[in-house]
Amino acid sequence: MEIKETYEYQFSFTQDDVNSFSKVTGDNNPIHINEEIAKKSVFKKRVIHGFLSGSVFSKVFGTIWPGNGTIYLSQTMKFIKPMYTKEKYLAKFEVVEILPKNKFLVKTTIVDTDNENTIEGEALIKYDPKSCH
Repeated sequence: MEIKETYEYQFSFTQDDVNSFSKVTGDNNPIHINEEIAKKSVFKKRVIHGFLSGSVFSKVFGTIWPGNGTIYLSQTMKFIKPMYTKEKYLAKFEVVEILPKNKFLVKTTIVDTDNENTIEGEALIKYDPKSCH
């Protein structure tokens, strides 16, 4: 991994994904799972849990880029815009700093189809390609 190295990953979530996340976490806020109640909210329809949305960062780091063996040390997230099921999003990653002991500071962003940020943050990961397969 090098400074300014980037990676992008397109994804979406279904309402079944949202419902499963709600069951696993216990976060059954009706704005995520009840269409009638969500219609009366500021969002006007059901929204994806922020942490379900941000979980894509963990998926990418641990399984795709840089991949197997990555240790996720920390993550900041600022939720800018709501995210909805059945819509496509793009997770963007950019190495912004290389630190001692195989640690990397990575800018993490999710954008919607209008290329507007929905989530912004930074992750600290540890990755040593020599010890990972």
